[in-house]
Amino acid sequence: MTAADGPAVIDPLYFASTAICLACGVALLLAWRRDHNQSFLRMVGLAFLLHALLPGAYALARSSPAPASLIALGVLLLAALFSAGLILMSVAYLAERPLSKREQRIGAAVLALGALVLLPLGEPQALVVPALLNGLLGMVALLWLWERGGAERLAGVLLVLLLLNALQLFFFGHEVVERQMVAGMVLRLGITLALLHAAGRRSAEASQFARERFERLTEHSHQGVAVIRGEQMLYANPALLRIYGLASLQEVRTLWREATMPEAERATGRERHRRLIAGESEREDWSGLRYRFDGTPIRLRFSAWRVDWDGGAAEQVIVTDETVQHDATAALLHQATHDELTGLPNRSALLARLRELCAADAGFALLLLDVDRFKLFNEAHGPSLGDEVLRALAARLAETLRGEAETMRLGEDEFALLAPADDPERAAHALAQHVRALLAQPLALPGQEFFLDVSMGVSLHPAHGRGAEALLRAANAAMHEAKSVPGVSLQFAEERFERGSGATLLAEQALRAGLRDEQFSLVYQPKVEVRSAARPPLLVGFEALVRWDHPVSGRMSPLEFVPASERTGMVRALGALILERACAQLARWRADYGHAVPVAVNVSPLQLLDPGFVDEVLALLARHGVPPSLLSLEITESVAVTHMEQARGRIARFRAHGIDVALDDFGTGFSSLNMLRSLPLRTVKIDRSLVEPLPAPDATAVVKAICDLATTLDLYVIAEGVETPAQSEALRAAGCTVMQGYLYARPLAPAEAARWLDRAGGDGAPGVIRLRR
Repeated sequence: MTAADGPAVIDPLYFASTAICLACGVALLLAWRRDHNQSFLRMVGLAFLLHALLPGAYALARSSPAPASLIALGVLLLAALFSAGLILMSVAYLAERPLSKREQRIGAAVLALGALVLLPLGEPQALVVPALLNGLLGMVALLWLWERGGAERLAGVLLVLLLLNALQLFFFGHEVVERQMVAGMVLRLGITLALLHAAGRRSAEASQFARERFERLTEHSHQGVAVIRGEQMLYANPALLRIYGLASLQEVRTLWREATMPEAERATGRERHRRLIAGESEREDWSGLRYRFDGTPIRLRFSAWRVDWDGGAAEQVIVTDETVQHDATAALLHQATHDELTGLPNRSALLARLRELCAADAGFALLLLDVDRFKLFNEAHGPSLGDEVLRALAARLAETLRGEAETMRLGEDEFALLAPADDPERAAHALAQHVRALLAQPLALPGQEFFLDVSMGVSLHPAHGRGAEALLRAANAAMHEAKSVPGVSLQFAEERFERGSGATLLAEQALRAGLRDEQFSLVYQPKVEVRSAARPPLLVGFEALVRWDHPVSGRMSPLEFVPASERTGMVRALGALILERACAQLARWRADYGHAVPVAVNVSPLQLLDPGFVDEVLALLARHGVPPSLLSLEITESVAVTHMEQARGRIARFRAHGIDVALDDFGTGFSSLNMLRSLPLRTVKIDRSLVEPLPAPDATAVVKAICDLATTLDLYVIAEGVETPAQSEALRAAGCTVMQGYLYARPLAPAEAARWLDRAGGDGAPGVIRLRR
């Protein structure tokens, strides 16, 4: 390089030195990009890039005019000082003594200030300090790195030589610049190679350490851990080997996907692996059926992500064995949807299946099947044998109808048959025929045979409904209708069956509300004595009849709600209400008119058979101040026949306290002469069915026989349902003079009944009139 008469000519050696610095710096930075943990590579790389500025800056400082040379000298100083600082930082990282952020900032500020202080000294005096600083840093680097050994020690020696090389210019002048550059290039190449070797070794050691730590962490894990690259399993912990039933990883390295995954999922698994390796997905989670290497099915849950393994991308998979939980859940689901006794699907399963078929708008027939009189069977043979019969019936139905219908048990002795079909009605008839055929043969149990009858109700989709609940309700109503037909019976759904069932249920619900809200009232039908056609009838008593004043339907007769009260047991509460109202009315009449006539009240079997009923009635009379002779209780023939002993005791107690007990509806049931003799009755009431055909001779003869029998047994007789004068005359001629019916009066409201009582004055007899021949 010269500064004679023309512009400076840069020696090619300067270009070579710059190129070596750039190449070494870039190589070190690229190595750092592959492993960011090797921070010292970045520091030395940046230092070498700054070194690339030194030859050109030195040349410009030597050959340029004063202002340009001063700028070049400043660049030269900054590059030399900051490259020395970067090398110090890299050595600190190599020696595992990294400088803190604060120390780095303080060092950068000192170096910048040093450059400003040295700049006025000019070249070459200003370059002495960086050279001395480099030498000092070289010694520090050698001390720090010597104990590291290997490539780090060699790098330390080379760094000392590189930094000492900078002192040649100060001691020997500009004549040694070329030698200094050549030595610097060689030293930088050596340092680069030593550092790259150190970085590679450190990366390998770090990788090995991470791998060993990873294996230590996963060795005792209950979850399976695997590392996969392509079709090869690179690592498997003991838990994974145990899950798949393997002794070692060597048994599975390249066969795991084919051996453990269902064929249909293998392509999905490979695509999932590709996305993770390519970085298109950060994490994948899935679960499914897999197989151990012995073919045993297992249920596994997986989570996977990308990891670096032995210098390459791989997929790490965490495997959780959920076989036990899955089997337990499946068992609970089976238990929830299957009948414990027979193992058949239950009502929940039926509803789910019905919803599925309805959603698909598929045609099907639903047949409900109920075993007739199975309660009696259990009572006769015991519930254990009953269970065996139900199991046998379930097995026969399922076996016979396999392929034609799904068999389910809904509970107790009720089964369901579900047959998807394009022609549901034809399928239902075919099912019924199969059921009849299989029940024509006895059910064989060890040492016994049993014949069963069933009632079957059928609903069809979509003819009888489009919802699961509606179809089940329709089939159930049809099945109950079929029970009225003896033997194995079949009934298809009709709207009137559901209306009847719905009306019954609504009546029962409304009845409870009516009792709660006191919607019931009493009307009173007069009982009159008719001695002759010439004499007016004489009031001798009332029969209290209950009416329901429904807020929507209006007034309802007992025929519309008493059956519901008997089914639900509410007849006891209803009877107590009637007695209370009748006694209260008797007390008011006595208070208003000074007299009253007996009032008859119908008593249900539940009331009469209640051990405390007599005491309740006596307490009621006492509370209202009503004499016992003004109350008459009417009981039906059925309760008297069925519960003879209990009825006898209750009636005797009532008679002992002066309360009359009458046998209602006489002549329609099972009454016998012995029963009339045995019960301490006072009155019999001839049923309206015997009065209606009067005055026919045969009907008259029957009524006369009853009156003659009553006279013999010293009983009073009352005829009910008298509607015509001819009937009244025939009754009077037969010997019955006390009557009630529309001929004389319809049931009266309390106010109208009071007017009857007022007109009768005090002449009415205190009881019914005894029959006299």
